[in-house]
Amino acid sequence: MEGTFRALRVEEVAPGKFDQRIESQEIDALPAHELLIEVEYSSLNYKDALSAFGQPGVTREYPHTPGIDAAGRVLEDASGTFQPGQQVLVTGYDLGMNTAGGLAERIRVPASWAVACPESLGARDAMALGTAGLTAGLCVQKLLAAGATPEGGTAVVTGATGGVGSIAVALLAKLGFRVAAVTGKLESAEFLTALGAEKIIDRDMLAEYSPRALVKPQWQWGVDSVGGETLFNLIKATGYGGAVAACGLAGGAQFNASVYPFILRGVSLLGIDSVEQPLSAKAAVWEKLAGEWNIGEKLARITEELSLAQAPEFLARLHRGHGIGRYIVNLNK
Repeated sequence: MEGTFRALRVEEVAPGKFDQRIESQEIDALPAHELLIEVEYSSLNYKDALSAFGQPGVTREYPHTPGIDAAGRVLEDASGTFQPGQQVLVTGYDLGMNTAGGLAERIRVPASWAVACPESLGARDAMALGTAGLTAGLCVQKLLAAGATPEGGTAVVTGATGGVGSIAVALLAKLGFRVAAVTGKLESAEFLTALGAEKIIDRDMLAEYSPRALVKPQWQWGVDSVGGETLFNLIKATGYGGAVAACGLAGGAQFNASVYPFILRGVSLLGIDSVEQPLSAKAAVWEKLAGEWNIGEKLARITEELSLAQAPEFLARLHRGHGIGRYIVNLNK
């Protein structure tokens, strides 16, 4: 298919220095996959910020278009899986990492990466959730499978003002859990309370647990979107038979650990992957997020809508750790 489209392109302009700009691209330059999508909305994620600033291990070759999320209308599908005009969404796999991503008006991907967009969500709300919402949903799903109940104790969420964290707070509150939100942005306490958090915890308090093997239990269930020492400090304060779902590494990929929480309290550490999840598993969580897990008007509180031209500024915010909630990119704006 001939034609051009706008895309955010990241280029290494000097060793270790990366520039982001909006450029015109040829559709024929997209990867040779079956499914061509007119992107209506995308979103900004921490991984996009890493790609935009040249983080090793995310994107190998530049120039590149980041964007691990995309939702829009099918233009053509050589596989016959989807019909022209059908709304679909793509999250994870290699999109936005080494395959040209969703911060563009067009993407071409394998049909096996896409799911039909739930009608009750639409492209905009699907991207307000995006990978962050899918990840939060997978965390909650795994906690429920591990026996989590609202009656069983408090649920704690780290990185609570971020994309995953804010949606996890709202979702757990909707399901009836008492939610404690851990954040380094105490000025955002009102934002977290509006999402359903009953208690706001300064992340510096967790750091005080670092020298100790165990501390007095303070919660029973946890969603950790930070990683590093924060994750294990969270585990140290988890009650007997509790569980923590781990899905992030903004605070580091490694931590010092002991076996005490696991063998003295029977705490479970649950790993969460949203990238290579089977498509059927992703679709099942999307249906829940569109239905019984729909967080309604709280999603609007979390979301700020941007144009593609604003994306570089907000990617820089995410890269500095200054992001709040979810940023969605309207490709028609």
